[in-house]
Amino acid sequence: MKTAPGWSFTLLLLPVAITAIISSAATSADPGSPSLNLGVAEPADPNLVVGNEACVKCHAADIQVWKKTPHATTLDELHRRPEAKAIASKLGLKSIKNSGRCVACHYTQQQTPDTALHVISGVSCESCHGAAKNWLAVHHDFGGEGLTSLNESPAHHSKRIADSVKAGMRNPKNVYAVAQSCLRCHTTADEELVNIGGHSAGSLEFEFVSWSQGLIRHNFLKSDGKINRVNSPERLRIMFVAGMIAELEASLRATAIATEKATYGVTSAKRAARAGARLASVDAKIDSTHLRQIVDIFKSIKLQLNNEAQLTAAANQIAVLGHEFAESNEADLSSLDRFIPDADRYK
Repeated sequence: MKTAPGWSFTLLLLPVAITAIISSAATSADPGSPSLNLGVAEPADPNLVVGNEACVKCHAADIQVWKKTPHATTLDELHRRPEAKAIASKLGLKSIKNSGRCVACHYTQQQTPDTALHVISGVSCESCHGAAKNWLAVHHDFGGEGLTSLNESPAHHSKRIADSVKAGMRNPKNVYAVAQSCLRCHTTADEELVNIGGHSAGSLEFEFVSWSQGLIRHNFLKSDGKINRVNSPERLRIMFVAGMIAELEASLRATAIATEKATYGVTSAKRAARAGARLASVDAKIDSTHLRQIVDIFKSIKLQLNNEAQLTAAANQIAVLGHEFAESNEADLSSLDRFIPDADRYK
């Protein structure tokens, strides 16, 4: 058992010595790893969105779960809410459904050669797993006629997932990719939206396991749509840590674009500090090279205004390490079990 590190956070006043650490993190990456193609979570490109109908054949049960979640119902509800209308009014937005700063997180847009840019759903499959035009065919190829995900060969399965990721899919095989998709929107990356519009700076109480394993859990595939399976303890442990890493990455990106000491910048920096402190606590309990590098990077950066280059560089390297951590299985995480939320705390 390692000794807990004795360091603390001074918001907007931390020292800097990141270059060597970032270089070390970069050299640890395997260029052939599918995880490295995932990059930063971004809104789905409307020109590459195919729509949920393309997923129904294999994921009908998952979509039925989705339809009952706020991710789906936001399509018909968000623009009617008084608080949403108030934010739009403060920012001079004429249409919530047609404003990029709202659409990026609350809706899915599509544009084709035959149709203009338009909203087709709320937070959809492609909001989290990536616009599917370039990877859908690969993802649906199980290796031959009559084969499905239940009987394709292990070798073909591994290649199919890797090829899908290379083509832009954020596949849940790597839980960090999913955590990134969640934190892209549960961390607000828009200073004006918060400081002027009055939008929250993000879901400050977000915790990856409890927020993903309740109402929105859709894990039917290995049962051919019959059972919404609970994740194994081993996977939940990885998710628990991956969620903290993704929160740190997202909070650093948010802090990076802060230009004034107001609600947005202060809240984002505090959230980054909290995520860093939590990861330091985890680092004291497990033996993970990836996590140690992440903590070292965070200890060495400066949480201050107008520091976009340094904070973004740190976030980029933490993203790489987060993907690698989720794939590595390098550490025994069982000592974290008492900290992982139980099912009665799932949202």
